[in-house]
Amino acid sequence: MKSVQLKFTCILALALALTSCKDKAKEANTSEAEAAAISESTSQKYVANVAESIIEWKGFKPTGTHTGTIALDTGILKTDDGRLQSGTFLIDMTSIAVTDLEAGDGKESLESHLKGTVQGKEDHFFDVKKFPTAAFEITGTESIAAGNTRLSGNLTIKGQKHNISFPVKITHDGDFMTMESEAFTIDRTKWGVNYGSKSVFDDLGDKFVNDDMELKIILKASKS
Repeated sequence: MKSVQLKFTCILALALALTSCKDKAKEANTSEAEAAAISESTSQKYVANVAESIIEWKGFKPTGTHTGTIALDTGILKTDDGRLQSGTFLIDMTSIAVTDLEAGDGKESLESHLKGTVQGKEDHFFDVKKFPTAAFEITGTESIAAGNTRLSGNLTIKGQKHNISFPVKITHDGDFMTMESEAFTIDRTKWGVNYGSKSVFDDLGDKFVNDDMELKIILKASKS
């Protein structure tokens, strides 16, 4: 009986792991930071509507996933003949929220852990008292199939900057522009977010958190 139970446990763990892998989006291309894109003097400026813009995130572990959101702090995009040319936006890391848990059922605890507002656990994840904002600055764009754009930019988290590229869809409606990315993953350890990483710590057993963190960016802006 013990042997049967052990086999069942192993199969269940494998199934959960495979399911998590299937659910994850493609990883963004990541490289060293590059020079930010420079706009023409005649470029059109758009200012982000932070109330309508959001970053959705998903984290993975052997027993399942957690989901949540992060708000933007500020953002400016510039276009030339309707084509996205340059831009920057700041991300309000103090706004990290968990959406798959209810209040009083672990939501507040996980949010505090992610933010690093628990004494002794400040640097486990994002340490928002020390690093209240993250940043993204566009370094280049490239037209790809199906009318989409491959966006490249420097992502700064916890003071560490790396260039990433991922597909986005850009739409215009009068004086308004929406930039929405496909879901993509980044390896959080490249930005020094190492808590629970098997690639950093070798004694975690099955008590680990996947290095891949999934992001989806939805940025809405209006002409300025």
